[in-house]
Amino acid sequence: MLAAIAMLALVSALSACEGSNGPTTPTSKSATTKAPDISVHESGPEGPIAYGLQVPKGATQLGPLVRFRSQRLIAAYRPELDAALAQKAAEERARAEEAEKDGKTLSTPGPKALNRPGDDSFKLLDTPPKPDSTVSVMRIDGKPSDVTFRMISQLDALLPKAGVDLTDLSEYCPSSEGRYTGCYLDVRGVTADDREVHITLAVDPGDITTRMAPPSAKTRPVMTLSITYVGEPRDGQLNPGSNDLKNLPAEDLTAPESPIIWPKMDLDAPSTTALFDGTWKAPPGATILLSGYDPDFAALSTVKGRQADLIAEEFTRSASDKGQFTEDIVEDLNEVSTTYTAERRDGKRVFGTYVLSARGNYAMLFALPKPKS
Repeated sequence: MLAAIAMLALVSALSACEGSNGPTTPTSKSATTKAPDISVHESGPEGPIAYGLQVPKGATQLGPLVRFRSQRLIAAYRPELDAALAQKAAEERARAEEAEKDGKTLSTPGPKALNRPGDDSFKLLDTPPKPDSTVSVMRIDGKPSDVTFRMISQLDALLPKAGVDLTDLSEYCPSSEGRYTGCYLDVRGVTADDREVHITLAVDPGDITTRMAPPSAKTRPVMTLSITYVGEPRDGQLNPGSNDLKNLPAEDLTAPESPIIWPKMDLDAPSTTALFDGTWKAPPGATILLSGYDPDFAALSTVKGRQADLIAEEFTRSASDKGQFTEDIVEDLNEVSTTYTAERRDGKRVFGTYVLSARGNYAMLFALPKPKS
């Protein structure tokens, strides 16, 4: 915990410095705005995702992994948290009553600093539950068929009894007029160390009709990988799981030959494009690192952590049917993630996660379809 606090102090100091310097005054009267460098937010092939899965060769992960507690996990530990909160409240009342008898006034804690998140939601527990859900968003820079096949092959290696089909990419990637229209795989199974997980993989080539890729996709297909532990929540905490796949497929694996091709996009949609079915636009000061249409997502970076937090919260509030959402804060490794979650009437899981890490401040926004299995 002390290490995490030290890291947060360092990140906050860096953010404050960045925010105070401001942009350099241009010397040329015809100077143009320079596009932000997003390479510092990229993770290349073999970057770890979860359960031994890696970013496949030919793909680039944008932004951090989004790691959060599922609603099932939160519900499982809620009774313990409620008991701890009740105990803390009782102790505080006792101290206040004792102070009143002695004619003293207890000081109250000040407001939370705006440049950092709050404490872990389960901090009062001796061992707060670790996140059981992970989402990775990637840009496919290599040959889309090969990169997709490499990712699917990793899922088969992780869940060998789940029946993943490696003989024909069209099993998961439908096509129209000889061109792939996207990919979607929904699979559930048990890993070699007896962890039951649910995984969804989606590949979005862009808008085939307009030949327009999502903002910041560099006209390339984008890939979304979502992994959730779905076994008994407490058992998942006891078994940390393997971070190594002994039978990981070769990194240069190629897809089975097929006459079907991937559609090419002409341009990226502007950063001012309304995303999420036209309901949301990136605010000024936020850089879109990557985005997608199917499923809907947007990965953003900001200079100030407070802005990333507000973006994640307001997105979730406005996307939910009644403006209601839940909040959960996770302190994990060298990151702190604040996840706001809501569910729409159409069953989509809407959530925005503010991630504070040593690399920067991020707002990761999603509207994921209801699992098919």
